[in-house]
Amino acid sequence: MSMRETQILDQVVAGERLSIEDALFLLKEGRWTRMVEAAHAVRNRMNDPKVVSYTAFRVVNYTNVCDVDCSFCSFKDEVDSNRAYTLTLEQIKEKALEAQKHGADQIFFQGGVHRKLPIEYYTDAFQMLQHEMGMHVRALSPVELLRISEEKGIPLPDLLDVFKEAGMGSVPGAGAEILTENMRQQLSPKKLSAEDWCMVMGECHKKGLPGSANIVFGSTETPEDIVEHLNYIRQQQDKTGGFTTFVPWTFQPQTKKFYVRHVPGWEYLKVLALSRLFFDNIQNIETSVLVLGKDIGAMALQAGANDINSIVIEENVLRSSGLTTLRAAEKFIVEAGYTPKRRTLNFDFEPYKDNEILYTPKPIP
Repeated sequence: MSMRETQILDQVVAGERLSIEDALFLLKEGRWTRMVEAAHAVRNRMNDPKVVSYTAFRVVNYTNVCDVDCSFCSFKDEVDSNRAYTLTLEQIKEKALEAQKHGADQIFFQGGVHRKLPIEYYTDAFQMLQHEMGMHVRALSPVELLRISEEKGIPLPDLLDVFKEAGMGSVPGAGAEILTENMRQQLSPKKLSAEDWCMVMGECHKKGLPGSANIVFGSTETPEDIVEHLNYIRQQQDKTGGFTTFVPWTFQPQTKKFYVRHVPGWEYLKVLALSRLFFDNIQNIETSVLVLGKDIGAMALQAGANDINSIVIEENVLRSSGLTTLRAAEKFIVEAGYTPKRRTLNFDFEPYKDNEILYTPKPIP
């Protein structure tokens, strides 16, 4: 047993901030079993030990036209490709109505960087979804927002005002992957730098548009890359405080242009545990059943996570291993030993406080 490991974990469990140096030590030399134990203790200190939360939303991939050329993405197409599409307002409405039939009242609106779309395309969609249909709209990654701002010549703070007034209620932390120069060059040189990504998210937070942050790993990244990424997020949270949750993901094989390695379960749990130990300023840690599947998802709830990302009704960018009904999400949580609690994308529980639990296990005879 490492005395340094024990000392670090005891200090973090007691509420001390984990330093960059100690985080790197844990990632390189810490035992994952000890780390998940400590992360679970921190999770129970920061959140209700008996509860696991979940949410429900539909992803609307409004266009696959994109000029960013991410090496790991198979979703995008060129504007003049015969496979390129941009949804009409009526098609967006159809998807939203279908989501409502499944009990989802939130839309995750994301696509590629399509520079030719007018501002009205977005504002009309947001007004319809939020003001006419009463759905929460989480929309547009930092790279989409900054490119729209640049293309239309509208300062980013002013653009956010326009979109917020139209109905946008929060922003995703998409497009971060790993915020180091080493990995940005491999992933996509055209994507935002770490500094620009944090700047955009910070401007969103200042405008009252909270959102998520994440990490995507499982390629050629180093432990130093992972810890540097976590530190970018923590520093931004110290400044603007708008990240409601952090989500560790793993890369999924999509193209031959980007190397994706198999991430064993213990490694995913170790990175998730490190995330819980590192983020003393982000309350929630999610595990993505969508990507990792139910078995690892259940183990993650003992490794620092207090929330599952599902249910997701549609996701064209990722292969889905997730939960697709409200009852399935609650069944998963109950069988993992917790009480399910539904939330909004912004971690507001009030809209669902009177909802009955949809799944009750049958008594053992």
